[in-house]
Amino acid sequence: MIFAVLLITGIAGAGMYVMKLRADNATLKANQIKLETAVAEQTKVLEQQKADFEAIMESNKKLNELIGTFKKDLDDLDKRFTKKNRDIGKLAIERTQSVERVINKGGKNAARCIELASGAEHTEEELKATKKSKINPECPALANPNYVHYE
Repeated sequence: MIFAVLLITGIAGAGMYVMKLRADNATLKANQIKLETAVAEQTKVLEQQKADFEAIMESNKKLNELIGTFKKDLDDLDKRFTKKNRDIGKLAIERTQSVERVINKGGKNAARCIELASGAEHTEEELKATKKSKINPECPALANPNYVHYE
């Protein structure tokens, strides 16, 4: 009888142990599914971050090229305005109409440079300009992308 009680207790204990293992197994499977889902989502996030990083690097490269162009244009303007023995006030008194025409044209060209730098579209005339007389001398690289400057 003791043997039968021990046998029944052992079988019941083994049954409970198997039930506990099954419950643990179900919990582990649910956790595995959650982890796999989280890993897939994190992989998507990493791929998006890589794409964003590459886009940022490409934009940065374009921006650096544009900055280089602007620096060159600024150096060209600086050379034009730092000539010795140039007194614009005296010149304006002597040749009022000529100076007015030059300043007005320069102001118009500078305003167009600002428009283009702000995102305005190029006109057909600006795109087709290849001669020095047809370009915008204030920002030739920006205003006339097809113009090649020869020194």
